[in-house]
Amino acid sequence: MALLTVVEDEAALAAHAAQRFAAIVGEAVRLRRRALVALTGGTTPRRMYRMLGQDPHRVPWRSVHVYWGDERCVPPDHDDSNYGMAREALLAHVPIPETQVHRMRGERPPDQAAADYERELPGTFDLMLLGLGDDAHLASIFPGSPVLDETEHRVAAPWVPHLAAYRLTLTPPALLDARKILVIVAGAHKAPAVRAALNGPDATGRWPAQILRRAPDRVEWIVDRAAAGELTWPHA
Repeated sequence: MALLTVVEDEAALAAHAAQRFAAIVGEAVRLRRRALVALTGGTTPRRMYRMLGQDPHRVPWRSVHVYWGDERCVPPDHDDSNYGMAREALLAHVPIPETQVHRMRGERPPDQAAADYERELPGTFDLMLLGLGDDAHLASIFPGSPVLDETEHRVAAPWVPHLAAYRLTLTPPALLDARKILVIVAGAHKAPAVRAALNGPDATGRWPAQILRRAPDRVEWIVDRAAAGELTWPHA
């Protein structure tokens, strides 16, 4: 069963998630002399990133390699870039070597960017950091996405009809290939998605986050009380 931690609010979530991030990365470095981490975009992790960026010696950054779970098809300096957000909030403030920051090249043609990133990906990640969309999407795997059925490739460039845009995303084989998967979720508007992911009947095509049920012993959910509001578990 996945581990669920419910905290009071988004500030508490950021603090607890930062603590878990530092602990997981620190353990990986102690055991394997490096940590392979996939970051996520969105507003909820930004607060955690800023907290970690304010304490640059909390994590052994010189032994960390950073990747991304998904990216918009935009240049790195675009306001919508997940890489750009993480750089502004975190990476520009910590001593991580530039050669250990592995961004998705959103400015390239999508299929080329996906193929290039697949060649750059490592094996098993030590930490896969994920958020959760209102519709229970993970990374850029949205309800009904053909990427849900991907078994061969670790990176895809799906067209997302409701956004009228391509996205770059890790596929389920890559998202689940991690020693620890940490999902952070805040806000009452996410409560239906959290309930569907954790309590709902199996319907992965409608609720992509249910793919995490394939690795329950490695998944840890950190949600604030508002996001946990529709759960039937005693924790909520």
